[in-house]
Amino acid sequence: MTTSTNLITVDEQAKFFHLHNEQISYIFRVIPEIGQLEQVYFGPVITTPLDFHHLISREFRPSNNQLIDDGTSSLEHIRQEYPCFGTTDFRQGAYAIRYASGDYISEFKYQQFAITSGYPDLGELPHARYHDESAATLTVTLQDQYSPLQIQLHYTISTKNAVIIRSATFVNTSNTDSYHLDRALSLNLDLPDADYDLIHLHGAWAKEMQVERRPLMTGRMAIDSDRGASSHQHNPFLALAATDSTEKDGLVYGATLLYSGNFLGQVEVDNYDVTRLSLGISPTQFDWTLTPQSKFQTPEAVLACSHTGLTGMSQAFQQFFREHVIDQKWVDQPKPILINNWEATYFDFDEAKLLKIARQAKQLDLGLFVLDDGWFGKRDSDNSSLGNWTVDHHKLPAGLSHLASEVNQLGLKFGLWFEPEMISLDTPLAAEHPEWIVGHPQKRRSQGRNQYVLDFSNPDVVSAIFEQMAAILHSAAISYVKWDMNRYISEAFSTYLPAERQGEFYHRYIMGVYHLYHLLITEFPELLIESCAGGGGRFDGGILYYASQGWTSDDTDAVERLKIQYGASMLYPLQSMGSHVSAVPNHQVGRRTPLSTRAAVALFGTFGYELDITKLTATELAEIKAQIQFAKSVQPLIQKGKFYRLASPFTSNRPAWEVYDSETKTGLIGYYQILNPANPSYHRLQLRGLVPTQKYQLTEINLSNNTILSTEEVFGDELQNIGIILNKDYTNKAAEYWQRPQPTDFASRLFQLKPTE
Repeated sequence: MTTSTNLITVDEQAKFFHLHNEQISYIFRVIPEIGQLEQVYFGPVITTPLDFHHLISREFRPSNNQLIDDGTSSLEHIRQEYPCFGTTDFRQGAYAIRYASGDYISEFKYQQFAITSGYPDLGELPHARYHDESAATLTVTLQDQYSPLQIQLHYTISTKNAVIIRSATFVNTSNTDSYHLDRALSLNLDLPDADYDLIHLHGAWAKEMQVERRPLMTGRMAIDSDRGASSHQHNPFLALAATDSTEKDGLVYGATLLYSGNFLGQVEVDNYDVTRLSLGISPTQFDWTLTPQSKFQTPEAVLACSHTGLTGMSQAFQQFFREHVIDQKWVDQPKPILINNWEATYFDFDEAKLLKIARQAKQLDLGLFVLDDGWFGKRDSDNSSLGNWTVDHHKLPAGLSHLASEVNQLGLKFGLWFEPEMISLDTPLAAEHPEWIVGHPQKRRSQGRNQYVLDFSNPDVVSAIFEQMAAILHSAAISYVKWDMNRYISEAFSTYLPAERQGEFYHRYIMGVYHLYHLLITEFPELLIESCAGGGGRFDGGILYYASQGWTSDDTDAVERLKIQYGASMLYPLQSMGSHVSAVPNHQVGRRTPLSTRAAVALFGTFGYELDITKLTATELAEIKAQIQFAKSVQPLIQKGKFYRLASPFTSNRPAWEVYDSETKTGLIGYYQILNPANPSYHRLQLRGLVPTQKYQLTEINLSNNTILSTEEVFGDELQNIGIILNKDYTNKAAEYWQRPQPTDFASRLFQLKPTE
């Protein structure tokens, strides 16, 4: 008997499962002799045959075997769906359960399957959300042979995306017994070969999203975070790219986690060149008690496959985030271009100074004024007042509502900065509830940025912070919140949790963060939230479920941002990347870059400003006004278009990228020169994604005054195969050549594409 939908086919007799759409196929089966799951194929879509048995391969190898007199029943040499370490498999597994006797010996066998329309609703745990009937979910239930425990493996596929969404639910059906879950990953994928490079995004504060690519080794390679957040150091993403793959061509697998807490991403290559990709919650200090009649749900992992290189993988992820993770109310809605006062004033401001900036912002046609850190308690530096979310009437004697009203009357929306997860010791909250601070009360608690972490695993803490924030948000017309988080968790301990449940702290903490987000957007459904964690310290798919955009980095230097935004584009859509024009010399690296280049980089993101616009010259103000006009005109393209990386800032002095919307046949191309070489070579820039037979108007834009530098009509095939010719023809124009404006360091050029008919 065969059960089949347009997305999932199940051979119930042979017990093969095939998830498929027009782009990908994912196949696994139940091993008849032992009842466990075997991975068969994941890759570009294949035709569904009558039988998949010909895809199974076995060899007799020295090993421990599950069955007597069967030398091919070793799980060490079988590609598995959701493996357990130790039961003849010596590779690291996807889960580990500790039983009452202290052992970790599990044997989960296939019990049943179910196909449902749509997707699993995981409550406040971030998850893919489909708004029509384009998705289906396969749930396979496994039963432990030694306990009442079950594992439900979930696989969601849609008609539109080249991704599989995976997660697992651990179910304790016992009425009396508890079990300990010490490892619970979301994804395991065993691939039949090891001819891949590992690509991941590493970094630190002010240099997030750095792309690294290196060949796999025999053994284990891992990225992780045990800092309480997904971290600046490693983004919860990794890709396996065929060694001959490029941006344009070749097989690439990508995986990311819709989760903002501790995670582990690992690749293990065994001695027979089988590659195991694993992703999920970090097992470090993780110990979840499965009490009677309880469940534990892992975060969703998103697995992408592309046979068109890194671009295909990235576009699959970007489409997925845009359509199925980010709240749809923000996806296509035009967002106001903001001015943030942080780098203009830091903590030194009063109402008059802020309103002066706001009045200038109105003259420039900006749409949102954001008051950053320093408006509350007695916050004149970074060593006080966190957790005391009351207005500082010394700086704002008429109160926050008056300031917001004044800003609104100018025609600007008003936004506000919070750091809700943190506390300073000089606050009433710290004095009243010292037990709400993360850390052991009889042991040292380290500080970071002069602050401590509130115990968000405790629901009372989350409720108390929500009440403070809600009071502020109700008191004034506030349409935007910047949610910051400026230190990691160390000395993890919760006075709220009993000793035997301390291993649950990190996960309960991040679930508390999600709960506060949920409370805020439920109470204030029109509130736009931008996440921040010292920049990009918690820029991940989990946060994007609640906050439609994230501050990509505290580093606002245009040259550094080329790398940061390029790396983020490996999986995140441009419309999620907070990107601002700031002052020079840049406050993080001291570099001086042209105002036009700063804008030409920031355009490929949410776009905004973070500098003192009251101190600029008339020429600079006119240039910013022109930039804002242009940014508004291309914002729909940035939000909807497909992104192409044309040249990497990690390998090229002349990085470039392109956004193209196939519906409107419009595009925007950014071309940058980091350092100006002597006697440079000729250079052309080949575009991608265009219609070969379409004639386009190619226009170079002067971003300083929003005027046209040059325009020509060119067919799509010429732009893709020959490219934009970036050198001018000076035949018989010697005088013009020697008098031409010389290119400089940190230069940029911006091109627009429009259809001619």
